[in-house]
Amino acid sequence: MRVLVYSCLFLLLFNCEDTKSKKNNTLNPIPETSTTKTTEKASVKQDSLINTAENTREFPVLTDDNAMEFFLQYEKHHKENKVRITTEFGTIDILLFNETKFHRANFIFLTKQGYFTNTQFYRVVKNFIIQGGSSDDPEIGKRRVDIGKYLLPTDAKRGFTHDRGVISMPSSDIENPYKLASPYEFFIVQAPGGAHHLDGDYTIFGKVINGMDVVDKISNVETDNAEWPLHNVYIQSIEIIN
Repeated sequence: MRVLVYSCLFLLLFNCEDTKSKKNNTLNPIPETSTTKTTEKASVKQDSLINTAENTREFPVLTDDNAMEFFLQYEKHHKENKVRITTEFGTIDILLFNETKFHRANFIFLTKQGYFTNTQFYRVVKNFIIQGGSSDDPEIGKRRVDIGKYLLPTDAKRGFTHDRGVISMPSSDIENPYKLASPYEFFIVQAPGGAHHLDGDYTIFGKVINGMDVVDKISNVETDNAEWPLHNVYIQSIEIIN
């Protein structure tokens, strides 16, 4: 890999400030939002990385040094490629692409660890995208620390384009000229004509196969000037389906 990412960048990735600055759809269009407003919380239990019977970790703490090798091995034994996102607005079914195997494996891994439970769709831009997977709830931050601090390389040359309904992975909001992907977050393109100005910069790793009406409902919620929903839109769960 040509890219050398300094370790200090990873320390910043999960400790960003709540900036609430207005985003622009063409300049830094899909940044990783570090925090969101949390005033209520669903009560769904998170799975643990710890084997309580033996009090040992089932998986290593992930870092930039070991994440790619970990997912290379993980994807060989975890071939699931369909997930269901449950929200108060309904469910969204996603087909994950086998061509982007590291990003598929990452999403399946986080799903199986229960990471996404009680995270939020924290950025909503009507006729553009809805973006999820983060929260300012300290519990979500703890989950990230438990899983690890790492980025994934962009894999944007598989022939996929940012059509309506695709799921893609945002780059980190830290200084990151190579747009390395934030593994904990994702966005779904809601724009009727797609968002093709994003092509080549962000990794498309799946598409909605059922529930675009739910995506549209979420895209219509009222937001503040920083594109955050005034009423928190929780991801109640993400689960693997057949």
